[in-house]
Amino acid sequence: MKCFLKALLFVIPAFACGELYAQKQGRDLINSLLQQLPKTTEDTDRANIYIELSNNYANYATDSGIMFGAKALELVNQLKSVRGIANANYFLGFNYYNRSDYPDALEHLFNALKSFESIGDETGIANTTRKIGNVYRDQKNYTKALEYYFKSLKIFENAGDKLGMGKCYSNIGEIYAFEHKDTDAMEFDNKALKIDEEAGYTNGMVITYLRVGDIYINDRNYQEGLGYKLKALGIAVANYDKNTIAKEQLQEAYGGVGKCYLEIAKSISSDKISAKKDTALQKSIYHLQKAISLVVDMGELVDLQAYYTCLSEAESLSGNYKNAYHDMWLSYQLQDSLFSAKNNIRISDLETQREKELKDRISDLERIKKRNETIVIIAGFSLLLVIIGIIFRNNKLLSFEKKKSDDLLLNILPSEVAEELKDKGSAEAKLFNNVTVLFTDFVSFTKVSERLSPKELVNELDACFKAFDEITGRYNIEKIKTIGDAYLAVCGLPLADPKHAENIVQAAIEINAFMQDRVAKLGNSTFQIRIGIHSGSVVAGIVGVKKFAYDIWGDTVNTAARMEQNSAPGKINISQITYELVKDKFNCEYRGEIDAKGKGGLKMYFVNT
Repeated sequence: MKCFLKALLFVIPAFACGELYAQKQGRDLINSLLQQLPKTTEDTDRANIYIELSNNYANYATDSGIMFGAKALELVNQLKSVRGIANANYFLGFNYYNRSDYPDALEHLFNALKSFESIGDETGIANTTRKIGNVYRDQKNYTKALEYYFKSLKIFENAGDKLGMGKCYSNIGEIYAFEHKDTDAMEFDNKALKIDEEAGYTNGMVITYLRVGDIYINDRNYQEGLGYKLKALGIAVANYDKNTIAKEQLQEAYGGVGKCYLEIAKSISSDKISAKKDTALQKSIYHLQKAISLVVDMGELVDLQAYYTCLSEAESLSGNYKNAYHDMWLSYQLQDSLFSAKNNIRISDLETQREKELKDRISDLERIKKRNETIVIIAGFSLLLVIIGIIFRNNKLLSFEKKKSDDLLLNILPSEVAEELKDKGSAEAKLFNNVTVLFTDFVSFTKVSERLSPKELVNELDACFKAFDEITGRYNIEKIKTIGDAYLAVCGLPLADPKHAENIVQAAIEINAFMQDRVAKLGNSTFQIRIGIHSGSVVAGIVGVKKFAYDIWGDTVNTAARMEQNSAPGKINISQITYELVKDKFNCEYRGEIDAKGKGGLKMYFVNT
């Protein structure tokens, strides 16, 4: 065993070039390595065991994969083993990628790439380059993703590595599908499938069948798409217990089938739940729940949020509104955790400190009050006026603290909701039929953030969002929250406003003007902005028990987000419904029907400013 382990530092790139070996070994190899670890004393041997554990945990439990990867990296740095450093960084990046922590994933993958390049390891370079492409793909930077995929493909082709070529073909086909280049997507998917079937690479077959299914679904050929999705699921289920399918591919197969059944249900035009539509919805819910149970163990927050969003929609169409509300709430919680986890921790610490200070102050006041009552009894009437003065002073302190608490509550919640919360101890969620929702997002936020220091980035975001708050405050608009670099606001709640659409559009014009002026002054040190607007109905209410958050849900919010995603830098993109409400007030330019993710073709307009 010892000789085998010592050799691993020199052969592990073979694992990196094709995860097939690791997937075949899987959990059996993990148990074997864990049993061997306490018996191993030499640093080189321990480093190799740590690297193999990080490799094998990547598709089962990323927390463990990261822990063992960090241990490995510490040891190989001490040993000054360049190949060991490359492998430890590679699998650390793989684990961080699987848990959707893209900044840490890129950091470790670029470190791995640098090490592989320094020793001329072409296989390591090719695999790391492809993984970097995956990160850019998930960030929707398709140009960068294709750049890295084609670099990786060229190396695999020169080496005659069929399995590596198949993975690149599949990745490239996926990007072309995202870009609606179906012919190109099908060409590369077929190349990938041919290689995967010849090699018996079940993971690749599952991925490619799912991809081909997506192409048919995008063309609304749901039955053909479902056939490919079910074929992928059948392979995944049949091979999972054999340890030749990773948990990631199994959950993607369940999730893909669940999403397909949801699309089939939505395509059935009847307003009421027919037997056929109900069957499709129940199958969608079943498969999505299976996917969620698998992805929870892996910690992939992006997939988990997407599944909860689809599950909420399926539950809603089935009439299970309570479950739908719960699933959508979970989706929003995951979205917040993806973009503002560090802020939430800091806020939580501040709130805990504030609560302690208030409790200490009230305890002090209670002790003062008891002491004063004792003084009154002992000293008698002659000291009564002095004691009344002290009590009055203390009451003023209590009133002052109460006002500070009330002001803090009003800073978090609309005044009407805050009053209901104080009166009843709770506030009911409500449906608002006539509102307009505004979404903003900064373009190329990641690129700008790379040019700024953390302090400069936070200061710039603070300056922009403060200006947005001031502008929306002038138009009776309720700010809901910021999500990373996105800004969400709504007009028409909690009090109705007949000018809700007009107010939002006017505020959007001023926000856009502010950002254009800021770009002119600061150049690359600030951001271009996209704005999207849609009108309709939303459900609004309080999320949480200890740390209140006022939030909104519904298809109107989702459509507003699609308007923002399909806008352009420096542009305000509004829906057909909003256009009908404001067409007499603003000059708008019709853009035609544009395909929006999950919505199909939507009529859109730019507001000319």
